[in-house]
Amino acid sequence: MNTVVFDLGGVLVDWDPRHLLRKVMPGREAEVETLVADVLNHAWNLERDKGDSWAEAIDQLKVEYPQWAEVFDAYTERWAETLVGSLGDTVIILRELKERGTPLYALSNWSAEMFPHAEAKFAWLELFDGIVVSGRVQMIKPERDIFDYLLETYDLKADDVFFVDDNVPNVKAARSYGIHAHQFESAAKLRAELEAEGLLERPIA
Repeated sequence: MNTVVFDLGGVLVDWDPRHLLRKVMPGREAEVETLVADVLNHAWNLERDKGDSWAEAIDQLKVEYPQWAEVFDAYTERWAETLVGSLGDTVIILRELKERGTPLYALSNWSAEMFPHAEAKFAWLELFDGIVVSGRVQMIKPERDIFDYLLETYDLKADDVFFVDDNVPNVKAARSYGIHAHQFESAAKLRAELEAEGLLERPIA
């Protein structure tokens, strides 16, 4: 293996809708949790990550849940506030890999309409040799076509790739496609496996 591919949210980026919703709905924690679990949940976000229209989806939510119409407007207008910051220890690993000359790519499920907020906030995105955003290519993990798109676009071989993702289905899918995949739990565990694979140097005792 000589190439490392990173997922972004949950691996390098601290993203959580609660970061914004708690500001918009102060003292209404139960409602926040209901929104995250039942409305602005993984399934809803996944459809936006596939490339569906954000505005149309928000308009539909306003029809279904008029009591939260102002919240949905804020979720669009202030979405950047769902991005609290970088997961610094993982960014350190990213920089170390770059310094070693490791080819680096990102493969992320993300709305094409919202990804510019990440590009504006995280300068370290420039360290990647290429970034595949699901909403832009209208393919999505864990489906095989987006992995094939990554490999074909950047002339990569599956068995040369070390893939990092915090989502179990994505990790299992990548492995089934012949890619070495690491389920991200912490920067420390990631570092240990990268060292074991010879992608990072072990510290001298």
